[in-house]
Amino acid sequence: MEVRDIEGALEAILFASGEPVSGERIAAVLAVPKELVFDVAARLGDRLGFERRGIRLVRLDDALQLCSAPEYGDVVRQALETRKPPQLTQPALEVLAVVAYFQPVTRAYVEKVRGVDSAYTVGLLAERGLIESCGTMDAPGRPRLYRTTKAFLRTFGLASIEELPALPESEGDGEEEQKLQSAMDALLGESGAS
Repeated sequence: MEVRDIEGALEAILFASGEPVSGERIAAVLAVPKELVFDVAARLGDRLGFERRGIRLVRLDDALQLCSAPEYGDVVRQALETRKPPQLTQPALEVLAVVAYFQPVTRAYVEKVRGVDSAYTVGLLAERGLIESCGTMDAPGRPRLYRTTKAFLRTFGLASIEELPALPESEGDGEEEQKLQSAMDALLGESGAS
């Protein structure tokens, strides 16, 4: 299969799916190496961005997805008559930071770092699809463990969790929240996520 055919097939699969599709699955269907799928996807993504097209190809860990270009978000919302989702609150950003940097974590751990009850915020972020339950801890009461999702990566413009800004070094005890806030400020400055 020629690269041009792989690119066309990749674009068609991602367009029809509307959801992230694993590179491994695409490679299996096209009978080509997974690395070639990601190479072709990178070239297609670069071209879509360079040509300022209305869609972008994003990589989310080992999956690929076509999304509308962020600069056309307002006109897409207007055309589809959907409301702009509310911006994340400071407590939501704090919970996201704890989950993102220390995942998988329990709600109790999030509350320990933040120093306040976080049940409502954890539920809200799970409802929005930014975090998800990923099992239970082998401890009394079997507390749920939480991790970030592909929607989190897409929202913050990350290909993988490894792209999170590094946490600042600290010498004192109890500075986790301040370190996390600094890291989230850096992340929001890079992505402009709402």
